[in-house]
Formats: sequence, structure tokens, C-alpha cells
Amino acid sequence: MSDLCIRPAEERDIAAICAWLKIYAEKKIVLPRDEADIRFYLKNFIVAERDGEPVGCVAFRSFGNDLYEVRSLVVDPSIQRSGIGKAMLEWKLEQFRKTGKLIRLFSLTVVPEFFYRLGFVQTTKEDFPEKIWSDCSKCPKLHCCDEVAVLYLIHGDAR
Repeated sequence: MSDLCIRPAEERDIAAICAWLKIYAEKKIVLPRDEADIRFYLKNFIVAERDGEPVGCVAFRSFGNDLYEVRSLVVDPSIQRSGIGKAMLEWKLEQFRKTGKLIRLFSLTVVPEFFYRLGFVQTTKEDFPEKIWSDCSKCPKLHCCDEVAVLYLIHGDAR
């Protein structure tokens, strides 16, 4: 991945983020998000870029108390399974480690195997009442949820 650059998302990335999320939302892998939502939460996103072009993104939502959620993790379908999702998560994990704090990072996912390979462990949604109250209660999958809760504990090293 030497030619891969990972950086905070910028306004110029919104169209690509919208396009990828639409593709994966139609496959019911991620929840749909419209352009206004992405624009409003753009500071939560990071983007992977190859040769100056965005190729993937992921958002990290803070619930306070050092609890974060991995959201909207998508990669351009033409280069899926090339390590870009892993590289984005590892980049953010390293940033979290530098804070020196104990951080709980979780995701609700239909592809838990991806997260297991990165060291996440299965847990229950009830471990994140903040998520249940803010999002799950309004989710179209509320009564037929097929997502698995995964958790990663980050022990900051304050380098």
C-alpha cells in the first residue's frame, strides 16, 4: 500500500463518498446516508487516496466518554479486498493510540470477519446503549437486525 495516502475527508470527496455509500446501502451492507448528512459529518470521515483519487472512506463517530463507532466503511467496489479498508482502520487506530487514553471502538456490521482479522472481538449491542438510543431505535432494521456488534479496546501509548 505504499502508494496509498490516508487523510481527513475534504469537500471534494463528498460525491465519491455518496456514490460508494449508495452502492453498499443498496446491498444492505451499510445504512444509507444522503449528501447533506455526509456534508454535516464530513469531519468524522477519513479517505484513502491512490494516485490522487479517493478510493475508500470510513467515518468515526464519537459518543463521548472515549467511545467511538466505525461507520460507513466502504471501498470503491472495483478494488475491494485490496487492503484499503484495513489500512484506513489501522491508520485511525494509530491516531487513537497516540492520545494515551483507553478508547472503546465498536462497530455494528454484517461482515464481522473483517473486524475479527483486525483484533476486534464479538460483543453485544447492549454494551453500547448510546448507540441504541441514538440510532438503532430509528433504524429500518430495528426488528430484523442482522448486524453483529464488535469491539476493539485501544490502550493509548501517548508517544
